[in-house]
Amino acid sequence: MPPTPTQSTSDPLAEGAAPALYWALERGTAAKMPGHVIAEAHLTIYVDGQELATLACSPRDQAALAVGFLFNEGLLQAWEDVRLLRLNTPGTVVDVFLRFPLDGAPRRITLTSGCGGGITFQDLLADLPPLQTPFTTTPTALFERMRDMQTAAHLYRNVGGVHSALLGTPERSVFSVEDIGRHNAIDKLAGKALQNGIDPRDHMLLTSGRISAEMVHKARRMGVPLIASRTSPTSTAVLQAAAWHICVVGYLRGHGLRVYTHPQRLGLEPFGGNTGK
Repeated sequence: MPPTPTQSTSDPLAEGAAPALYWALERGTAAKMPGHVIAEAHLTIYVDGQELATLACSPRDQAALAVGFLFNEGLLQAWEDVRLLRLNTPGTVVDVFLRFPLDGAPRRITLTSGCGGGITFQDLLADLPPLQTPFTTTPTALFERMRDMQTAAHLYRNVGGVHSALLGTPERSVFSVEDIGRHNAIDKLAGKALQNGIDPRDHMLLTSGRISAEMVHKARRMGVPLIASRTSPTSTAVLQAAAWHICVVGYLRGHGLRVYTHPQRLGLEPFGGNTGK
């Protein structure tokens, strides 16, 4: 297996934030304050020596982001497909060498609604088969994983301006990440799962951001039957999730939630009709 590039984790705040001096005005009083702003970087992904994409992202977990992006775009199927993975010292370029030739770079690029100017080469309305899994969980497990995600959101608590995401099971949290782009955060989870030999199928995805069609597509690519957010899904995301047998949960906060598709995965009665839910 190829070596996994590592990064220092001695100061998590330093990896994702930059120092900033600002004026703070409150109730008529002004004060000059030292603090931080969320860091933004650009990561260029090369595959077999050819430039494929440049992503605006948080400068942490870049190798996982590159691998997860390639997986969710269908350009690799498993960690064993990677012959060499190399992150440059500044953390701005990832070189990925595959064990098989890539038949030309994908030509169709879709600009998505993701934060940070997300891109995808995939057809977001692709006719993918529905997930065939009896996976179920409980609202209690979802509330617990949301608390896990919020506890791990170090950058958000200290700086703000960043999204969180978590991959977990009903029993435990597996990985949690933060990024300026919610789509990047899902790719980072996919990459971490691949690098660590963890099959993401029959896991749950939690995110702090809006659930868009791209997010559901990534969940389908990972084989994840449930995606939940503390905010809302989009209409296309709901339609796709219904067709792919993915349970979409929104407004997961406090002691409440809303289930938009396949409620039977949370032990609730199906909607019925011809909605595919």
